[in-house]
Amino acid sequence: MIQNGPTQSINHYTLELKDVKYVGSFPTLAKCPKPEKPEFAFIGRSNVGKSSLINMLSNNRKLAHVSKKPGKTEAINFFEVSGRWYLIDLPGYGYAVRSKGMLKSFKKMIYDYLEKRRSLVCTFVLIDVNVPPQKRDIEFLDWLGEHGVPFVIVYTKIDKLSKTQLSQNVQAIQEILAEHWNELPQQFYTSSEEKAGRDELLNFILEITDTLVK
Repeated sequence: MIQNGPTQSINHYTLELKDVKYVGSFPTLAKCPKPEKPEFAFIGRSNVGKSSLINMLSNNRKLAHVSKKPGKTEAINFFEVSGRWYLIDLPGYGYAVRSKGMLKSFKKMIYDYLEKRRSLVCTFVLIDVNVPPQKRDIEFLDWLGEHGVPFVIVYTKIDKLSKTQLSQNVQAIQEILAEHWNELPQQFYTSSEEKAGRDELLNFILEITDTLVK
């Protein structure tokens, strides 16, 4: 089933996250904190706006490092929220400047975490709505499906398009994804610049954590 384009307007956020703190950056799954709290991971191609989105969700522009040079996230970054759950910043995939050795190491780190991390609740896959899905986007989504990793799709940078263009681009993206999927997962529409989609994402996360964390 293919969902229609977004109908939500760009609204300023009202929800607040409390006590968001950086825990650490870990180069391998084995070095990550014990899997004792729900984890929500964010990932996408380099320069998709992942760090900006994380900062928008936390209402802290300095939480995740935003660089003009893509591909700066080089480890699994843990941010603890209210002592109850973790927001995970994963390295972007598809940045060709890295050496083949680094790319292999990055791939193992990311895929080990996604496939084996018991406390991972959901993966948020970011797609820039301004461009068609790239080959690596499709391959990555297919891999998640094949390995049973729960995920949702987050469209980024929606503020750069008119409502008509946005709907057209989303429909085009969904048609490409429909070639690989009979039914698409839940989808969110965001703009870090306009604070769009923040409440929707946080409500999604908080509703889940309320059922998991007593």
